[in-house]
Amino acid sequence: MNISHIDHIVLTVTSISESCEFYHNVLGMEILTFAEGRKALRFGNQKINLHQKGNEVEPKADLPTPGSADLCFIATDTIAEIKDHLEKVQCPIILGPVERTGAHGRIISVYFRDPDQNLIEISNYAD
Repeated sequence: MNISHIDHIVLTVTSISESCEFYHNVLGMEILTFAEGRKALRFGNQKINLHQKGNEVEPKADLPTPGSADLCFIATDTIAEIKDHLEKVQCPIILGPVERTGAHGRIISVYFRDPDQNLIEISNYAD
C-alpha cells in the first residue's frame, strides 16, 4: 500500500455551528454543506467533516470525544501575521512561537484551542 495524502479527517464536536463559526472566522476555512445537511470545513485540498457528539455518522471512531484532537496546519501567512490575526479575533495563543518538527522539516508554530478545547497548531516551515 502507498498512501499519498489525507483527504479528510472527522472531528466530533459539541456544537457544529460554533465549530463552523470558529474554523471559518479564525482559520478562514470554507463551510460546506453536503449529504443531507452534514457540515464540513474545506481548506486547500482537504476537509474536516464535523460530527455532532451523540449523533455521529456511522461508521465512527470507537470513542468519539470532543476535545481529543491535536491538529497542525501549515499556513502561507507569516507567524507575525498569524499572531496579529489571532489577537484581532480574540483567540488567545497558549504557546509560541516555538520550533517544532513537521513532516518535511523544521517548523515555527503557535498553539491555541478551538471551542471544544482541541489543540490547534499553526505553522510555517523554517527553511
